[in-house]
Amino acid sequence: MHQGEYIQAFDDYSDAIFRHAFFKLSDRERAVELMQETFTKTWEYLEQGRKIINIRAFLYKVLNNLVIDEYRKDRKTVSLEMLVEEGFEIPSEEKLPLQDKLDFELALRHFSKLEEPYREVLVMRYVDNLEPKSIAEILGDSENAVSVRLHRGINKLQELMHTHHE
Repeated sequence: MHQGEYIQAFDDYSDAIFRHAFFKLSDRERAVELMQETFTKTWEYLEQGRKIINIRAFLYKVLNNLVIDEYRKDRKTVSLEMLVEEGFEIPSEEKLPLQDKLDFELALRHFSKLEEPYREVLVMRYVDNLEPKSIAEILGDSENAVSVRLHRGINKLQELMHTHHE
């Protein structure tokens, strides 16, 4: 990968990497720092003469490792309520029918109750718009394991939402 391809990767993925970091950390400044550190570490890796086959997956893998380090330092829990307060937008009524908007808000409230493996793949799939194959590559799991985790995560979230309505 030459410098032009690296700059193109930054242009293509920096916003998504930032959003992913922000969603995980709920701290705008720290998310910017981790996004920058992700690209710095990637450049250093390339400077050592190493090859990257899938730059997008590699960036998410570097970011996830940085986020794990961050959690170990802070032991901080991220709630979606905090994310909404920090600017994560719930779709407006113009974009979603009222019932869908209410369901989305309910899902957000229950999302933090999911176990981390489910939250992680759901964020990657539905916030970052990554395909299961890319998620598997990032996490070092099989595509089948990721698909199962996505399915179970959605089911568990629906159970939490259903229990709330009763």
